[in-house]
Amino acid sequence: MDKSSQEKLSNATYHGTTTVGLACSDGIVLATDTRVTAGGFIAHKRGKKLLQVSNHIAVTISGGVADAQNVVDTLKYYSRSYEIEKGVPLPVKSAARIVSNILFSSRYYPYIASVIVGGYDKEGGSIYNLDFFGSVLKENVTSTGSGSPVALGVLEEGYQEGMTVVKAVPVAANAIIAAMRRNVFTGDHFDIAIIDKSDFREVSEQDKDKLLAQFSGRS
Repeated sequence: MDKSSQEKLSNATYHGTTTVGLACSDGIVLATDTRVTAGGFIAHKRGKKLLQVSNHIAVTISGGVADAQNVVDTLKYYSRSYEIEKGVPLPVKSAARIVSNILFSSRYYPYIASVIVGGYDKEGGSIYNLDFFGSVLKENVTSTGSGSPVALGVLEEGYQEGMTVVKAVPVAANAIIAAMRRNVFTGDHFDIAIIDKSDFREVSEQDKDKLLAQFSGRS
């Protein structure tokens, strides 16, 4: 890796956001904040970091926005191509491997993007965490971004293996809200999505407001 790539990767360590993923007995839950920062500047208050790939796969992104969006667009292309060619949806594990290959192939001038790939297929719900170089870790619960230390503390306390998506949504919301209070690069609002046998769906604004009211008073 050349010097400019090393500096780019080193600086990425401090780029902000908070994203979380939880694998449940009947699906998965993904959540992110919506603040987009450029150094100490808030570039956007309602940036979309939770992106639907297909009816049964979605991702969260953190790091450089352009890099992450390019990775996701490539994954969408391969997902759709697989579905057209094979006549069946792309397995979640294969989606994670595609992202891994994209990131690894650019390791000498890396994409500054941490990605959580989550979805539901015949194997059930699954979550994969991928770093800048394409390392793949299958997790029950995970978090990325500068607010992840705070979020992980909340997740480890609230998450229980085998819990349902209904019970996991408040846990994910609490993790993001806690990071919004404690991490300057995380904030403004949050998005939550569920993927299960009923496919992809996002939590409504009304329900998010209720969750915000429920957890905003906690320290």
